[in-house]
Amino acid sequence: MRLALLLVLLSTALFSQGNNWKELNDFSGGQRERAVAFSIGGYGYLGTGLDTAEQVLKDLWRYDPSADSWTQMADLPGSARRDAIGFSAGGKGYIGLGVDNEISYLGVKMKDLWEFDPLSNTWLQKADYPGGAGNGAFFSTVFVADEKAYVCGGKINPNAYINQLWEYKPSVDTWTSRAPFPGGVRYLAVSFSIDGVGYVGMGANQDVYKKDFYKYNPGSNSWNPIAPFPAYERGSASGFSINGRGFVCLGTNGGLLDDLIEYNPETNTWAIRASYGGSARKRAAAFVINNKAYVGTGKGYSGKRRGMQEYSATDYASLEENKSPQWVVFPNPSNGIIQLKGNITIPAKLTIYTFLGNKVMEMKFTGEEIDVSDLPSGNYLVELTKDDKVIGATSIIKN
Repeated sequence: MRLALLLVLLSTALFSQGNNWKELNDFSGGQRERAVAFSIGGYGYLGTGLDTAEQVLKDLWRYDPSADSWTQMADLPGSARRDAIGFSAGGKGYIGLGVDNEISYLGVKMKDLWEFDPLSNTWLQKADYPGGAGNGAFFSTVFVADEKAYVCGGKINPNAYINQLWEYKPSVDTWTSRAPFPGGVRYLAVSFSIDGVGYVGMGANQDVYKKDFYKYNPGSNSWNPIAPFPAYERGSASGFSINGRGFVCLGTNGGLLDDLIEYNPETNTWAIRASYGGSARKRAAAFVINNKAYVGTGKGYSGKRRGMQEYSATDYASLEENKSPQWVVFPNPSNGIIQLKGNITIPAKLTIYTFLGNKVMEMKFTGEEIDVSDLPSGNYLVELTKDDKVIGATSIIKN
């Protein structure tokens, strides 16, 4: 009942178009975690990882969203591996790095990179990753901006981690060292890209989970912090971008997580979205096709998973309340006093709900500052209505 109430509240506000998960057919390659994924030309690809027998894998599977079906493709020619990187650029897919054993200190850290041609279903070896003192890395994260890949952080030995950033340019098959990640050494981080800008955060600094987040501008080769992540610190999360927004879901902070958090680069704010449609898990794989995300596999409380879910994000461009000019709440996060800024017809009714659907504040809004200092720390939904019609809603964080 509480969850149903929450979903009703969200659906009457910003989330009426999208923000929902749909269960799909299971991944045909079996239960696994620590896989990689990418998408090319209307298809998704998922491969490598660790199976239920704790064996590292080198297979690759193609997903057809129109048929909700999987087809096995040519195996990766290099070593089987887990915790590798996977990305696509220029109509080709790439898999590289990782470690070739269930137990990392018994395995070989990989530095090779392989290019997959979906038309010929063939692989071609490319230039080795030069980071990690030339000895390879695993647990790195990767994002793509302007047809170039950026590999950040990772683990290079049992107690050695890096904050290096390396740019790979597929058109000339070259690697270039770029400005290091400013949050210190990091592995198990998550990343996504929006409009040519990369976003990297969280993961672990050795054994401490983090929640800091930074954006990277390739043009200026510079990093800047963004708004604090509003949910739990975590590692082994999944990241993707849809409709100009970034998303972080799942992961672990000691326990397993099933939440989904959305980042808006225009307002530099985070918002809680619909929780993952399957069970909580870590080390899941994610790819995007036609503005829908496909997230699955990973490790849950009952072991390795093969379930897949499709996420449809809110189509903000089609929402009347999101046509320019918009209104926003600031500061967000807030310690006590908030204001609403933008094109608002007043008076209006302002209501604040918890994300369990409990109403905690209701008032006639005429443009004044709003004191939320008595609210406990947490995430809330601010809703404006006029003449019994919702004219907008957004989430806020109360510190």
